[in-house]
Amino acid sequence: MTTKNSMTKNKIVLFVVTLCFIAAACSKLTEHIAPKSPDEDQLLDGPIEGLSELEKRQFLAGDAAFNGELFFSGNGLGPYFVTSSCGSCHAGDGKGHPFTTLTRFGQSDTLGNTYLHLGAPQLQNRALPGFTPEQLPAGASFSKFMPPANTGLGFLEALTDSQILANVDVEDANADGISGRVNYVTAPDFFAPLAHHQPHNGKFIGRFGKKAAAIDLLHQTVNAYNQDMGITSDYLPNEPVMNGLSNPYFDPFPGPEVQLSTIDNVVFYLRTLKAPVQRNSSDAEVIAGKQLFLDINCGSCHIPEWTTQQSTIAALSNKTFYPYTDLLLHDMGSGLDDGYTEGTALTPEWRTPPLWGLGLSMNSQGGSYFLMHDGRATSIQQAIELHGGEALAAKNLFVNLSQTDKLKLIKFLESL
Repeated sequence: MTTKNSMTKNKIVLFVVTLCFIAAACSKLTEHIAPKSPDEDQLLDGPIEGLSELEKRQFLAGDAAFNGELFFSGNGLGPYFVTSSCGSCHAGDGKGHPFTTLTRFGQSDTLGNTYLHLGAPQLQNRALPGFTPEQLPAGASFSKFMPPANTGLGFLEALTDSQILANVDVEDANADGISGRVNYVTAPDFFAPLAHHQPHNGKFIGRFGKKAAAIDLLHQTVNAYNQDMGITSDYLPNEPVMNGLSNPYFDPFPGPEVQLSTIDNVVFYLRTLKAPVQRNSSDAEVIAGKQLFLDINCGSCHIPEWTTQQSTIAALSNKTFYPYTDLLLHDMGSGLDDGYTEGTALTPEWRTPPLWGLGLSMNSQGGSYFLMHDGRATSIQQAIELHGGEALAAKNLFVNLSQTDKLKLIKFLESL
């Protein structure tokens, strides 16, 4: 006869066995349904190593503002704008898409922008209901700018002006046909130079943007809030000039529309985003492709390796990184001359874009490549073949490679 105690024990055993079956089933279900976390080398976002706990919190605050804050009529958007959030132009901190391409206009030489009173340098091509988007003024030169990837920017900002100037070769002293130079730009009132900044006739070296027209990440970020979203701050308290008139519209949201603390958090976030991690670096074809990249002289402008010196952020100090850029302006030939420029750059001159993260570009661009300054190239090979001017010799060497070697070089670039 079964006792009460034995019946209880049997129930407990049955209960435990049932739990084990449920756990096993859930585990199997999770294997099939739950997505696997992507590997670190498949992501462009994430913080650099070595941040303190306080810095990690500021990074997360900047991340939330950059990727999570959406502006609308009730919190200051526009009324004229290009986009309504930072992250909408840089999905996953990657490159933009043609839908988010910016239009810059109004400067055709190094004497300055003559269309500032007509809304230059950026076209606000969208508007809130009841407002008419800005139109390009008649006769204004213009260019399309594809939003860049954001990662690793703090490493580039941490380089000293002396390090950048060391690669300037205006007179082409080494006779390699490459004569990079810096873009000296007028600093905004809120710019505070650090010890490593070297002014030249009252101007400073630009290192961010297609034409290297932004001196540092604060400069770049404040301009983006104001020109991309029509968001005012204590750094730039006025709405952009619109359709030829300064503040010709009723903006019901009082300024400043974004707090300095938010901008500072976003700037810190951009400064401390990790550098892209190369993939398949030990693959024999990737290694061969890198050697071909160097052999045909691509590395003269796309300098592979840099090392920072001292930075205001300890985790950025004395770090070696691999961006594949010299941050200099180069004449890219008539095919890439849009007749528009910024600062002291000439119209065919463009800053060497960093190549790190190139192979992940499609992740943020809808599954297709949109490369070069305006996204006109839809493959890496096409982007290379659009190079002219100072890069013409390297482009021709690439064109003359065997198909096998071309694929190796492209495979290397896709690994970055």
